[in-house]
Amino acid sequence: MTLGRSRKPRVPRGRSRFTPALSTLSVLLAAALLPLPLPATASSAPARVSAADTAEVDYSLTLDPARTGPAIDDTMYGVFFEDINHAADGGLYAELVRNRSFEYDTADNRSYTPMTAWTPTATGGATGSAEVVDDDGRLAERNRRHLRMRLGGQGGAGAGFGVANSGHASGVSLREGERYDFSVWARTDRSSGTPLTVGLRDAAGETALADPLRITVRGDRWTKYTGTLTARATSTTGRLTVVAGGSGTVRLDMVSLFPRETFRGRPNGLRKDLAEKIAALKPGFLRFPGGCLVNTGSHEGYQAPNWERRRSYQWKDTIGPVEQRPANANFWGYNQSYGLGYFEYFQFAEDIGAMPLPVVPALVTGCGQNRATDDPELLRRHIQDTLDLIEFANGPVTSPWGGKRAAMGHPKPFGLTHLAVGNEENLPDAYFERFTAFRKAVEAAHPEITVVGNSGPDDAGQTFDRLWELNRAAGVKLVDEHYYNSPQWFLENNERYDSYDREGPKVFLGEYASLDNRFSNALAEAAYMTGLERNADVVKLASYAPLLARTDSVQWRPDMIWFDNRTSWGSTSYEAQKLFMTNVGDRVVPSEASPTPATVAPIGGAVGLSTWATSAAYDDVTVTAPDGRVLFGDDFSDGDGRWTPAAGRGAWAVEDGAYVQSDVTAENTLVTAGDPAWRDYDVRVKATKRAGREGFLIAFGVKDTGNHYWWNLGGWGNTRSAVEKTVGGAKQTMVEDGTTIESGRAYDVRIEVRGRHVTLFLDGEKWGGFTDDKVAEPFRQVVTRDEATGELIVKVVNAQDTAARTRIDLGRETDVAPVARLTTLQGDPGSENTSASQPIRPRRSTFDGVDSAFTYTFPPHSITFMRIKTLGPQKRS
Repeated sequence: MTLGRSRKPRVPRGRSRFTPALSTLSVLLAAALLPLPLPATASSAPARVSAADTAEVDYSLTLDPARTGPAIDDTMYGVFFEDINHAADGGLYAELVRNRSFEYDTADNRSYTPMTAWTPTATGGATGSAEVVDDDGRLAERNRRHLRMRLGGQGGAGAGFGVANSGHASGVSLREGERYDFSVWARTDRSSGTPLTVGLRDAAGETALADPLRITVRGDRWTKYTGTLTARATSTTGRLTVVAGGSGTVRLDMVSLFPRETFRGRPNGLRKDLAEKIAALKPGFLRFPGGCLVNTGSHEGYQAPNWERRRSYQWKDTIGPVEQRPANANFWGYNQSYGLGYFEYFQFAEDIGAMPLPVVPALVTGCGQNRATDDPELLRRHIQDTLDLIEFANGPVTSPWGGKRAAMGHPKPFGLTHLAVGNEENLPDAYFERFTAFRKAVEAAHPEITVVGNSGPDDAGQTFDRLWELNRAAGVKLVDEHYYNSPQWFLENNERYDSYDREGPKVFLGEYASLDNRFSNALAEAAYMTGLERNADVVKLASYAPLLARTDSVQWRPDMIWFDNRTSWGSTSYEAQKLFMTNVGDRVVPSEASPTPATVAPIGGAVGLSTWATSAAYDDVTVTAPDGRVLFGDDFSDGDGRWTPAAGRGAWAVEDGAYVQSDVTAENTLVTAGDPAWRDYDVRVKATKRAGREGFLIAFGVKDTGNHYWWNLGGWGNTRSAVEKTVGGAKQTMVEDGTTIESGRAYDVRIEVRGRHVTLFLDGEKWGGFTDDKVAEPFRQVVTRDEATGELIVKVVNAQDTAARTRIDLGRETDVAPVARLTTLQGDPGSENTSASQPIRPRRSTFDGVDSAFTYTFPPHSITFMRIKTLGPQKRS
């Protein structure tokens, strides 16, 4: 994942990272900010074309089936899994017990304790104590803690003392009539044994949801005990209880409950409905396990007894018997059990027919962090770990790591062909030096493995340019790009890969998404995907991200598949991705479409001041027209009455004749002044950083809090500066450099706006500029051929509020069947799929009227896949 304010700022656990909250008025005001046309959505400006007042806009689409376009690899589209939004434990990993091995710790999350999710319970008047301990009696060296229960022995028949587990989210999820496999590792010091009663009850503990399971623990050595419970009722708020009878001391660890019905019935398996939704995409590859959690945290190993919890994800921790795997602190603010580990990832990829594509840490942190490890021994060990990973995936059973794979039940190699090193590193030269060491070692031992590099955390900028320069010079075969942008950006940048070097490294678009989950976002992404397919000779792999989100614990939005304890559903983007992923075709058929008539309005809007985790002072704000007329001036001698707090955050007040924001913890503290109708002006301000992590932000072209530009000086932890454009709450970078800001120094900031061009001056010197004149084209298409069926697949996205009446010319010599098969996604651009309603679902139909040339009207706000059967060989006219 991309971490940084313009893409994915770190926020307190449980808060969404992108929550658009635009009023109808703000959406309408946004229109003047943007090039045209655009889709009408709740998070972007409405479409405006020359024929906006008519019911239809005329287009032409011409293709030549006799010509040959790029071949499309079977692995073109895949999925990226990262344990974000509780995607693993409490998500895809089907374990129903939370904190099953009592390893939660405040090092993982301030609210955690070793008893998180566990509550002592007693029946029949019994007494006892429950304490989590780390002593020589532990189950495994890396699974160190366990529960020690001292039993009082009081009470009558059926009396017992024990613990109840609340499961993930609202509780343990059960379905009436289904079976659930229980297991526990236990030991007792009582010679006659200790009886355990295992039950499922409602949240209040009053109603039994299954007949109890009775187990007798014998002996003071760790032993695994198992049994099965059958649910009497359906519940999402169940509790698992484990109650011990008698006296003495009993110890428990790895308390587990799995639905019998996992994906493909595998033990230690995956939640069936989630895995099936992923499998239904028919992904060509599975990238795992991240993401930011791969290359952040300590790179040191466990050093018992004072073992380091916050370390990077290392694959060797995640294989072997689950009771011997450690827990670790997840980058996203919670604990991960590693029950879903590298063996399970490889197995899942095999089960769904996807190419496995693991990512290993490069010893350079990314995702908003800037640290590189210089320990040569640590680098050597991680390189060896990577070579061992390849052996684990592909080695014979006679090899050390291939033997470990076989011992886990998979003697056949997994067939690993690609491996990525690192994720979104912000130190390009330090990263590439270490990447080169990994690549040299891997290619020397395994020349059949493609080692994938990356280009940093954004779609452009200094890090991006430098990493591409280094990858290109070194002849790296595949470079991983990541970006999360506004729907506007995706509609504007369909031609991004048209100009890429056909002879240079190929692109792995490992993470991308438009910043929200409405249908307008899916439309923009679909329009962009037509450009990915058109450039299938350059873009070899692509995966939307993130994949999964649990509704009660969201670190990042948007997401492809949403779920809770009861059910799961695909977002509007899931439906669009599925349509593309299951209708790829084998080769692009060259085609051309007419553009949408459009005009580009000048940049216009009010001005603003803001801060981010910083205190700053502003003074002498002036806005002047090109002819020198003063449109606005404020030296704050009369207070701050001309300014409106747009974001409602921060502590603004006039102090010593300056306008000061004094809260160093507040983010996005935007205040605005002036007229949203202003065009062609200069804004000038004196700005001084007083304290905090960053610099200051000067806004222009302001329509509202979700639609504006700002010059972000000293952003990203005061590591660089950039102009960011915000549309519908989602940001994109227009221009940047490495400028940092000094505390206590007054800066003279001037921004010159002329039409769509902006020039920026800092202390009288030109800092940079940009022209924002890209058109957000709402009508996009690509055509591919399905060799197996003999069909042309005409894929058309109409992301505007008018229908697109289209003349489709297949060529005079093209012989086709008269009836085409259609799959259409259509709906209100503001629609969002939820647990209660999924308005954006595919509709299948036929169209009787296909000929070598015919007319079809594509509905407004729609994605249409038209399969046309060709009859016989095609000839060039």
